[in-house]
Amino acid sequence: MSSSDSSSLSTSSSSQSTESDRSRGDRLRGEGVNVGVGTSGVPMEVVREIREDPPEELEESNWPAKGGYAWVASDVREQSSLFRWSRLLNSWLNCTPVISRGVSGDIVSLERVSAIDRVCHGQEGATEKFFYMYMCHFSQLHIRLPFDDFTMGVLRALNVAPTQLHPNSWAYLQAFRILCESLYLEPSPYAFLYFNDTRPRRPATWLSLISRPSISRLDAFSQSFKHFKDGYFKVVVKEGGEQHFLNADGSTKFPFSWTNNPSRYKDMGMEELSSGDKEVVGMLLRFVNKLPTKGLVRVYNSGHPIIDIEGHMAQSGKKNLALFQALRKEMAAKAKEAGKAGVPNLQESVVEVHVHGGTKRRAELPARPGKGKDVKKIRAAILGSGDGAGSASGEKAPEAGLIELPEISVRKDISINLPDTVVNSIDNMEVDHIVRTMVEFGSKALVLGRRVGSLYRREVKEVGELQGKLDKLAEEKAALEKEKEGWEAERKRLVSWKVRCLDSEEKLNKRIGEMEEDYEDLKDKRPSSITMWMHWIQGLM
Repeated sequence: MSSSDSSSLSTSSSSQSTESDRSRGDRLRGEGVNVGVGTSGVPMEVVREIREDPPEELEESNWPAKGGYAWVASDVREQSSLFRWSRLLNSWLNCTPVISRGVSGDIVSLERVSAIDRVCHGQEGATEKFFYMYMCHFSQLHIRLPFDDFTMGVLRALNVAPTQLHPNSWAYLQAFRILCESLYLEPSPYAFLYFNDTRPRRPATWLSLISRPSISRLDAFSQSFKHFKDGYFKVVVKEGGEQHFLNADGSTKFPFSWTNNPSRYKDMGMEELSSGDKEVVGMLLRFVNKLPTKGLVRVYNSGHPIIDIEGHMAQSGKKNLALFQALRKEMAAKAKEAGKAGVPNLQESVVEVHVHGGTKRRAELPARPGKGKDVKKIRAAILGSGDGAGSASGEKAPEAGLIELPEISVRKDISINLPDTVVNSIDNMEVDHIVRTMVEFGSKALVLGRRVGSLYRREVKEVGELQGKLDKLAEEKAALEKEKEGWEAERKRLVSWKVRCLDSEEKLNKRIGEMEEDYEDLKDKRPSSITMWMHWIQGLM
């Protein structure tokens, strides 16, 4: 059995007496709850919760790995998913919407993966058609199911499954769609691919779109998705969803599984586009400066999309903003004249961004001067009912419907930023909704904690590998140092031999000179004995 402990701490009111604290602690100990004492003397309850995973999920670790995927890169084949545990998937689904507004949730079933499933695996042994999706697709890129014709068309044109297209490229797709819709244009796959190239790699890995620098109108997406790989789960198509994902003959409307032959695009020409595609491309090419991809993706999370789009246009240049407003006015008139009632006007949120109903909250963040600290007080007004009763300690209670949050003191180099989606999320919330929201945040913390643990283990593994390489280099260095010492000793020995040889050579030359002098003397004194001396010298030499 796998289990992990999670602890929650709660403190009693500081106005309670020491005796009541002691009696309360005795009662809690009798109930099997650990009681600790904080640094301020306030007792703390430590509630220990045991988490159990179903035996069948634990047993999957012993299953043999699937084969037949050597054509896929090893880092894809070896990457498991956090969502092999049903509790993690259910917790995340409680926090993040996946289905489009107005669409029944019965079209698909979102299911965990087994311990041996990998994102590149196909439909082997499956009784129902399914495809994989990443967590970041919904939480960060605001993709919703079912896909529209534009998205499925891009996947078909690229011949890739949803998870085979890199999230950064999904960001370009999302930004392109919202930009076209804001200009009353119909986004099309080939108009989108006109601005991008592809270079599929072998073995197969995630496919990235490469912006054509001379004509691309979207800037580089700065968001990093390097840790997206372990957050995939199954989307199983149900009978009610077949019309959204399958053709009449039962074939899929886009690749459900990874392919080993993604399409290659390079410098697509205008002559390859249809008249409708040329209109879209020509309209977007009129923009002077590149448009912010990240900002356009964030528009999906906005309550007033068109206002935010104009704000991002203004940041990219006044010319872009003026052109956008003029084009939007022109295209709106054409759409109205053509009777296109289905064209979105982007006056309200594009997708649902919260599991529960959208809410509004106003928050004031007046800064209080402080020495070395930035003190901020958040006063959240919740438009609900309240009894207005005072506190047990006799202090004046906040007015009905208001929640007074404690002062938040942070260091001056740390700021607290509340996004509009958070500020506008607590209007008209009942008590049960507040409790549900707390549970959601707890679930998010669970998922994030698991992710942090995964990243920590990965970092520890990398550090261990680097340490092993460092130790090996240290051993090689020691061996080289020892070898260097041996060569140094040999060099010194050879130097000493050189000195001795030079000394011997000098002595020999000196001796030869002396003998030559003796020879000259003998030659002058005794010519008859020259022959004898010459034989003797030759014998010496």
